[in-house]
Amino acid sequence: MNRFFRLLAAASLAAIPMIAYSARPIDTLRRSDMEFLNSAEAARIGEQVMTYQRVTGGWPKNINMCRPHTPEELEEVRAQHSRTDDSTTDNLATTTQMTFLARLFQTTGDTRYRDAFTAGVEYLLSGQYDNGGWPQFWPDPKGYQVHITYNDGAMVGTMTMLRDIADGKAPYGGGLVEDALRQQSKAAFNKGIECILATQIRVDGKPTVWCQQHDRVSYAPAPARAYELPSFCSQESAQIVSLLMDLPEPDERVKAAVHGAMKWFDDNKLMGYRIERTGEYKSPEANTLLVADPEAGPLWGRFYDLENCEIYVCDRDGVPRKSLEEIGRERRNGYSWYNNYPAYLYEPYDKWADRYDPSGKVSISPKKL
Repeated sequence: MNRFFRLLAAASLAAIPMIAYSARPIDTLRRSDMEFLNSAEAARIGEQVMTYQRVTGGWPKNINMCRPHTPEELEEVRAQHSRTDDSTTDNLATTTQMTFLARLFQTTGDTRYRDAFTAGVEYLLSGQYDNGGWPQFWPDPKGYQVHITYNDGAMVGTMTMLRDIADGKAPYGGGLVEDALRQQSKAAFNKGIECILATQIRVDGKPTVWCQQHDRVSYAPAPARAYELPSFCSQESAQIVSLLMDLPEPDERVKAAVHGAMKWFDDNKLMGYRIERTGEYKSPEANTLLVADPEAGPLWGRFYDLENCEIYVCDRDGVPRKSLEEIGRERRNGYSWYNNYPAYLYEPYDKWADRYDPSGKVSISPKKL
């Protein structure tokens, strides 16, 4: 799995309560060791995961599907099967469940896992717009959910899975997917790349980075929740660039997109600061601060305004502010306002540019001011 999705999983699911279950659900659903996949515990979790699958073929998010459920709880889950408004790829939902079921099929040969996985593939394919983008929820999105969504790896995670399905990468080989679906997955991935290139924000004609979400018609940066304004967005853009650098034969458009994004990352990094968190999450003592540290960096703000390309934070009132101290503790501590994801791209970019486009390589350094 891409390093960015490992980091995202740790951030987005750390707060899910564990009731009578010691491991985080995202970690359990990623296990690939044969001893576990052949166990009664894995079979029990597999049954629950399939129970949570909606009629759409997708899954809802932020639910601990691993903890033991009572018969009454399972009956309640079954009653939700026909819902069409909560299937999503946000917060690694659907793709995580699909991968777990794929591994169970490869281990046990139980065709029910294969059938559930196939329904998941069909769900992913059904959500793609004609322009190649995906919304956050479908088939019944509401409000900002209709936007082309890069937030929290939603679209990149979908594309990564479809690419791996098309390539027959483990655990998606071994008779799991029919050839027709593999071809459809490949075509959908290629359309997704076209959408990524079309939505990259350009300033004075030069490619920069992306917003968390883009209008599905105009491609313009679009708002989501009250504190997620149209912006240059570092975290999601780092995921996109990583995906683009994985392409085996990048064309000139892809090369320009990667070079432009890397230059933007380098131009807008924050040096000499670190994030400091104190107290237990959601406790009255919890606090998050940006602290001066001459040895620290680089960091990037989650959001940069579109007018001046300056870092801002935002509360639920939708008013951008300059510092964490200016927003309430709930949003200050409950959102990732700073990250170092682009730093993971510097070394791979150096090798990528030397291989594919040394003449277009931009001069960058994660350490220089």
